[in-house]
Amino acid sequence: MDYTPISPFMRPISHAHLRVVERPEASVPGKPVNKWELLRELSKAQAAFGVSERDLTVLQGLLSFFPDDALGGNTEMVVFPSNKAICERLNGMPCSTMRRHLARLVDAGLLMRRDSPNGKRYVRKRGEDRVAFGFDLSPLYCRAEEIARAAEAVRKAEDRVRRLREVVSLMRRDLAALAEFGEEILPGLGLWDHLSDTAALTARALRRKLSLEDLSAFRTELETLLDQARNVIDGPETEEMNTNDAQFEHHHHNSNKESIDLEPALEKGGVAGRAAEDNTGEPVADGEEPDTRRVPKIPLHLVIAGCPSLKTFYQGDVRHWHQLFDAACHVRPAMGISVSAWEEAQRCMGPEQASIVVVAMLERFSEIRSPGGYLRALTSKAAAGEFSCGPMVMALIDRRSAA
Repeated sequence: MDYTPISPFMRPISHAHLRVVERPEASVPGKPVNKWELLRELSKAQAAFGVSERDLTVLQGLLSFFPDDALGGNTEMVVFPSNKAICERLNGMPCSTMRRHLARLVDAGLLMRRDSPNGKRYVRKRGEDRVAFGFDLSPLYCRAEEIARAAEAVRKAEDRVRRLREVVSLMRRDLAALAEFGEEILPGLGLWDHLSDTAALTARALRRKLSLEDLSAFRTELETLLDQARNVIDGPETEEMNTNDAQFEHHHHNSNKESIDLEPALEKGGVAGRAAEDNTGEPVADGEEPDTRRVPKIPLHLVIAGCPSLKTFYQGDVRHWHQLFDAACHVRPAMGISVSAWEEAQRCMGPEQASIVVVAMLERFSEIRSPGGYLRALTSKAAAGEFSCGPMVMALIDRRSAA
């Protein structure tokens, strides 16, 4: 015969309630947990527990009635405020709304009702004994480790999305640059219009919040187009163009003899003076920070030629700027460059130029006493508009030629 367990005040006990009560002892945290940190973790992982922001607001109000900052230990975790007191603590939330959110927290297994025989919430003391009727916070405490794991999983998923979004952004800029370059050296091919249109559509899409699946689809499409464009551009017709690129960079490098080999000034009207447009030439959407970072003028094949050590530490292909970025992300930890130094370099230089700097530093790694400090120094120069990576690469090529 099927039956539903009943609480002392004739309220049905939910199955989520039973699951919490029957939770094995091994899952209970072994030490007190800060209630506000636990609430923040639950807020991050709220989708996994089927609760909303409003539910968590009510939970926050209940937690404020618990006198200690930490849940656990030998303290009984029952709070017994009246409905009126809870609503006042929640800035006048209607009682019916508050009760609905409380019910959702109970159904989610984050709270447990401890009802008195008359349905009131109160505490009764008899000598050293204390009996409280109200809302038991122990289910929340018992699930602290589960909540922490769920929150960490959400952070990792967000990090994957953030990294993939950056890669797609790099690929989009690379595609726009290849379309422009291809039209100059091999005009009239319909491929360049297709690349330019795809770059513009991708730029618009990146202004929205995209899922991991959406970003993966963009990456697959852009990767195919980039390889197709690179195969055309790297054909025999462009061999002379590549030679001219190298000659131009050597000329630019030799015209800056008075500067050291790493820090010539950028041309006037650098990042700070550019219009608030992305690489498609279209105005940036309201609330968006303009993407003024450009693909570096130095050709990628010269960067690879000047930094052959990269192949020793990174086995993947590097035919596009986003692949160089992936390579720099791969070697950066082994070089002792901190995450904060790397992110600051990307912010000030742009991810492509920051990647060039890292792989160039790898080429001279034995000569650099503090790679992290060195990168921060170049980042400061870039922020002041006093750094360009082209001569840095050409200096490496000159050294190899002279060896």
